[in-house]
Amino acid sequence: MAKVGIQYAEPLTLLMWRYISVVALLVPFYLALKPPLPERRMDWVHIAMVGILVQGVYFGMCWFAFSLGISAGVVAIIMSLQPILVAILAPVLANENVSWLRWTGLILGFIGVIFVIAARSRLETPSVMGIGVCIIALAGMTSGVLYEKRFGVSHHPVISNLGQYSAGLIFVFPIAYSIETMQVQWTGTLVAALTYLVIGNSILAITLLLAMIRAGEVSRVSALMFLVPPLAAIFGWLLLGEIMPPVAWIGMALAGVGVIVATRKMA
Repeated sequence: MAKVGIQYAEPLTLLMWRYISVVALLVPFYLALKPPLPERRMDWVHIAMVGILVQGVYFGMCWFAFSLGISAGVVAIIMSLQPILVAILAPVLANENVSWLRWTGLILGFIGVIFVIAARSRLETPSVMGIGVCIIALAGMTSGVLYEKRFGVSHHPVISNLGQYSAGLIFVFPIAYSIETMQVQWTGTLVAALTYLVIGNSILAITLLLAMIRAGEVSRVSALMFLVPPLAAIFGWLLLGEIMPPVAWIGMALAGVGVIVATRKMA
């Protein structure tokens, strides 16, 4: 959907409108439901930090990389290191042991993702600045999930999302204003793509991801990120008519096996 949307708006401008739409959608729910607010100031700080790290740094820098001309394939390969980094840091920052079985699954998943991306994507040599932006995005997502695991507290989803996406909007807006024209071609296709990004991705998917991180082991949950490039490949094939080379199917199978192994609980 992001690939569809950026045909009608620059990347960070589209991301800004995504966050504006999420906040605008949630405000009426807040007024109607009147959910309890966090009692401590630090709870607000934790909500805002997760929003800045995940919505601002991760998504903002990924989409900024697109505006620098970095291909989606290069960005996806760098972002696929996230579960590996989480597994490395989890014992120190989340007091979580990563078993040899989980490491086996993580390595299989990463190899599978590389197969999928390399088979489908244009992997030209990126600029140094582009690589740097991607590394910042990778650090943002890794820090965000570990921060949520360590400091996250279950609040009403309307409150959590309002806080996080407001923080993300505050982070992204000045960057978009500084480097983009902020012009948008409001077409039915753009509205459809933006609707999915707001409801399917921002509200449902990210809410479930953070809830799983709070409830389970962060290294197990992060392994699910290996399914993003294969599923994106399948949807691109079905919806956009993109080519699916045989090697990509092999990579999907490897990534799937890796995720199954990495998310299994040791007996």
